[in-house]
Amino acid sequence: MGRTPLAVGKKDDGYCVSFESFAYMNLGYVNHRELGPGEIVRLNADGVTVLKQAQKKMKICAFLWIYYGYPTSSYEGQNVEVVRYQCGQRMAMRENIEVDIVAGVPDSGTAHAVGYANQSGVPFARPFIKYTPTWPRSFMPQQQSLRNLIARMKIIPVDSLIRDKRLLLIDDSIVRGTQMRETTEFLYQCGAREVHIRPASPPLLFACPYLNFSRASSMLDLITRKIIYEREGKIDQNRLERYADVNRDEYQVMVDDICRKLNFTTLRYNRLDDMLAAIGIEADKVCTYCWNCRG
Repeated sequence: MGRTPLAVGKKDDGYCVSFESFAYMNLGYVNHRELGPGEIVRLNADGVTVLKQAQKKMKICAFLWIYYGYPTSSYEGQNVEVVRYQCGQRMAMRENIEVDIVAGVPDSGTAHAVGYANQSGVPFARPFIKYTPTWPRSFMPQQQSLRNLIARMKIIPVDSLIRDKRLLLIDDSIVRGTQMRETTEFLYQCGAREVHIRPASPPLLFACPYLNFSRASSMLDLITRKIIYEREGKIDQNRLERYADVNRDEYQVMVDDICRKLNFTTLRYNRLDDMLAAIGIEADKVCTYCWNCRG
């Protein structure tokens, strides 16, 4: 289904293949093409021979652009950094809030925040900096306690950009809520007056069955599922669609409960239609399983 990309690079004496096209750019290769969904090719120094044609149906992972793709990469002709910028722009178009600073949770929230700031006119700043040497991506370790430790150790505050400030903070998503709650508490401890949270993707209601993106030992690890269970005493699969619909009361009640539980000043998620518009390819070619169970 082409859920993740495969790019072919070319230079005079051969070809190469990579998940990310930027990986071979500084080695003298230029983009040759991306493989299509289900396509099979034979690759050697003389060229690329198609053994099985690509199918038309595709479900490429939306989180490539929203979170785990590298900013300089492009998939299906859409650059990651540009898509994130456009996500932030669209989020800003839907509200008018008085804050002092717009910031991104480094690094995947940064471009979203720049787009939001430029659209809204609120200054972009970096009230905390990520210390990256020796620390891996915080979502990768299997143990939640280790994920939390890594996330906490990487963040270094800038006092003058936090104390007495009203901060609007953009992250790529909220999965369990643990890291974002700790980040918010950290900012309050550093003297922030308000912390408004704006995830660049909609509420995650379903754990990814394809790429294992949202690792969870139980669906109730997802903050959305936990909130729904606390309200209803069970998870009714037939009602989850109502919680995924931004126009339903159930959606807003869920968001309000998450906001209170995680101690945010306000919480507003990016809309699915705005996120897909920012990605800029046909919506039916993008996997959105995590948000609406359509993959």
